[in-house]
Amino acid sequence: MAKSETSCTDRVVGAILSSWRYDISGISPEMRRDYEQHLNECEHCRGRQSLHRKIDVSLAGFTFAAVLLSLIALALIYRVQPLQNWVIAGLHLQSLPFVLSLKAIAVGGVIVSIVAFLLVTMMTPAPVYLGGVAMAHARELQERIPKEFRRFPRDL
Repeated sequence: MAKSETSCTDRVVGAILSSWRYDISGISPEMRRDYEQHLNECEHCRGRQSLHRKIDVSLAGFTFAAVLLSLIALALIYRVQPLQNWVIAGLHLQSLPFVLSLKAIAVGGVIVSIVAFLLVTMMTPAPVYLGGVAMAHARELQERIPKEFRRFPRDL
């Protein structure tokens, strides 16, 4: 059966989970147990949760890339002398006002991209999700290490 053809096994729980964007990381353990059970049993909700986590992680990645690219652009504008010569020769503009406006735009880009990154990481469960993925991989790696070489307890 294709994912688009599946439907939720419990529409009430599915509607609650979808209104929370399938994020159960911030609820009490008693409530979480029921929702985790539903996510384990319901292929539809599990697929939707996976889609939402992929979107959240992608947003965090894209905004982080925007921060890096803005910083690179700012560094290029500040450090590359041929850029200033190109502005004078190629565009027949006076160098200082144009370069200052490029610097202002680059600084604005850095600020906007940092704010966007912070908003994405605060408003989405991407950091919690990535932390869970990291812990799962750590547990998997720990299982491969012989017991006499393990530094951390088994229940990581």
